[in-house]
Amino acid sequence: MHIEHLSLTNFRNYARLELSLGKEPMVLHGANAQGKTSLLEAIYYLATSRSPYTTSDRQLLHWRTENDPLPFARLSAEICNKHSPLQRLEVTLMLDNSTGTPRFKKNIKLNSVDKRVMDVVGLLNVVLFLPQDLSLIEGSPSDRRRFMDTTLTQIESTYLEALENYEKILPQRNALLKRISEKRASKSELAYWDEQLAQFGAVIIAGRQQFLRELELRAQRTHYALTGSRETLTLHYQPSFIPNANNNGQRSFPLTGLDLHRELPPEAIQPQLLQQYNDELRESIDRGMTLSGPHRDELRMHINGRDCGLYGSRGQARTTVLALKFAELDWMRDRTGDMPLLLLDEVVAELDSQRRAFLLGRLDDAAQTLVTTTELDIFNDDFLQRAKLFRVQEGQIEAILPS
Repeated sequence: MHIEHLSLTNFRNYARLELSLGKEPMVLHGANAQGKTSLLEAIYYLATSRSPYTTSDRQLLHWRTENDPLPFARLSAEICNKHSPLQRLEVTLMLDNSTGTPRFKKNIKLNSVDKRVMDVVGLLNVVLFLPQDLSLIEGSPSDRRRFMDTTLTQIESTYLEALENYEKILPQRNALLKRISEKRASKSELAYWDEQLAQFGAVIIAGRQQFLRELELRAQRTHYALTGSRETLTLHYQPSFIPNANNNGQRSFPLTGLDLHRELPPEAIQPQLLQQYNDELRESIDRGMTLSGPHRDELRMHINGRDCGLYGSRGQARTTVLALKFAELDWMRDRTGDMPLLLLDEVVAELDSQRRAFLLGRLDDAAQTLVTTTELDIFNDDFLQRAKLFRVQEGQIEAILPS
């Protein structure tokens, strides 16, 4: 899988950009705030329809559009993968005043035909590696849930649909719980929302369980290689409630989380999640919030049986994140039959010499890799000779010719 040509209009630093991309590793060199990260963000947005840096599409527009009556940004890419010939994916962000409240509307086209987000799932897959990805170990549970969701929604359209519906229904149920606590609504009104939330929540929980089971084996291989087989990495999925196998009242999963080596389908989880909503109804009304479901799930990484986030060193955290990212890359390749794009934003400078050498040595395995940096001297000569170098300055990109 690779992008042959990328076109940006009014996106972040780029008023206008036309860039042809090669299959060799691409190094984007330049000072800060010149557009290196914005280029990776554009590719990530085309793949996921979301930015990794902001929840506001308005912030993605070039500053010069600020006073335009109808500001817009357009991103398009010519994409090749093993399953289809060259295709053109285009996303346009534009101001929509039709509802009376200005908001930005997202329009997606594939080969000039209007599409929904879920219609283009899998067309372009990316793995993004950032210095702040240490939050996967040290950050909040929401960081780890986002890691699972971002990967799964690129591959599984059913997961994407379930997640989007769950995120729409959850605040509506919470608002209803508050109205019930204020005696402005009846408990009977919850039935519809509970059924829907349990249905979509079960798909999310089952998808995460399967994903982590498959990811763990791949992450362990890389982790062994990085630690000389001295450390064993294990993933512990901790949903906010523990479903029973076969729903027979007999708990078959350890209290620390679902057993990643068994599979529990959505059909087995849904009725149990629905019962959980009923069991905790009184407390949910008192607190005005939904207490169980995938929005409260947790994922923990353990090294030799000890929680890396609580007891691991900074070096162990970096090794774990590196193992997870390469496992994510391999998982996508195995699920789709094609290697996703790898986007590395100022990551190389954050690694010590051992981890840096391991990372650079693995880049040839990726179909297409883009690396940003402010310093070229952190790369060894072997890597620079097989990479293509670009200078990024004030929203302009030009190739750096070999000296």
